[in-house]
Amino acid sequence: MAAAKEEQKRSLHIVMFPWLAFGHIIPYLELSKLIALKGHKISFISTPRNIDRLPKIPPIFASSIDLVKLPLPKLDELPENAEATMDINGGQMDFLKKAFDGLESGMTRFLEDSDPDWIIYDFAPHWLPPIAARLGVSRAFFLIINAWFLAFFGPADAMISGSDYRTKPEDFMVPPKWVKFDTKVAYRRYEANWMVGTGQKNDSGVSDIYRSGKVIDGSEAILVRHCCEFEPQWLALLEELYHSPIVPLGLMPPQVLPDSKDES
Repeated sequence: MAAAKEEQKRSLHIVMFPWLAFGHIIPYLELSKLIALKGHKISFISTPRNIDRLPKIPPIFASSIDLVKLPLPKLDELPENAEATMDINGGQMDFLKKAFDGLESGMTRFLEDSDPDWIIYDFAPHWLPPIAARLGVSRAFFLIINAWFLAFFGPADAMISGSDYRTKPEDFMVPPKWVKFDTKVAYRRYEANWMVGTGQKNDSGVSDIYRSGKVIDGSEAILVRHCCEFEPQWLALLEELYHSPIVPLGLMPPQVLPDSKDES
């Protein structure tokens, strides 16, 4: 019993690895702060320009959040110094994903050298879960939006194999067959067009659906930036679909912390 309590108190080393969009990076940073406040060590990994563009980290996290820069491979199809979605146009998005995949070797070396306890990652690094598993690192996928969005994608095996029965926009404008409860949630036409596109192989070499399926399939838990009070049925459906613990984190508004220089 004493040993178990001591294990619960142990400070963990947790790696955070968001997709290269500040709409993803900032929620991952906020989650990093919440975890660090519990006494754990964070290695927050992104590319040099993205790290440099982060909001200032409060001094309270000076010893608990380490910002790690991994250089993004250069591609001719991307503008010079483009390291986030804000630096590119829509037609270059898939090439940014291709460049992101080039971080695989650097991330592998970091995990080998730092021996973290957990890694929390985004939808994009389809190659990462098996690497982390081989190194004995526990794995979680952090979904920055609500649960129904992920539930609409369906089972991970169909996402990976491309065997989704839905092949045209109209199929996404009604709830999928695995939703057994009453709901009016469905995509509008322009959104449904986008959903069809996510299942198609793109210039990055794989489809977005494949990326998400591999990430989900290789995770030991799924963290969701939403609340049980708003989505109880959808959160329960995620557990049925993915057979993994689903952890709702709440809405996660930005932390307002006192500045160390504020003497008021």
